[in-house]
Amino acid sequence: MTHLRKTILAVDDTPAILKIIRGALHDEFFVYPATSVSAAMSTMAKTKIDLILLDIEMPEVSGFDFMELLKKHPTLKTVPVIFVTSHATEDFVIKAAMMGARDYIVKPFDTEVLRDKVYNALNLVRI
Repeated sequence: MTHLRKTILAVDDTPAILKIIRGALHDEFFVYPATSVSAAMSTMAKTKIDLILLDIEMPEVSGFDFMELLKKHPTLKTVPVIFVTSHATEDFVIKAAMMGARDYIVKPFDTEVLRDKVYNALNLVRI
């Protein structure tokens, strides 16, 4: 039986967070880290992405602004996005939902919760 591994783009300006995400997911998914939106765009130009884990507070372009760019792109607008952020306020959660985010994870996060939300967003069944 062949297993097609899904590809996840993790966008966060904190390398330690990217390391945690990769460590939690690399056994089951291809995980591409990006420390900026420009690095994320470069990765997406070369690789088909199945899911984006996205921080809100980043230099250059915020996660919300990046999400707006994604929603205008013909092939990227359907890629599910999960925000992974330290912002736990209701306003941020509501804004993310209104923008079409599939889910919202508050830092610091439990890696099992991360995996569950990734599986849910990709409509996969965990075994």
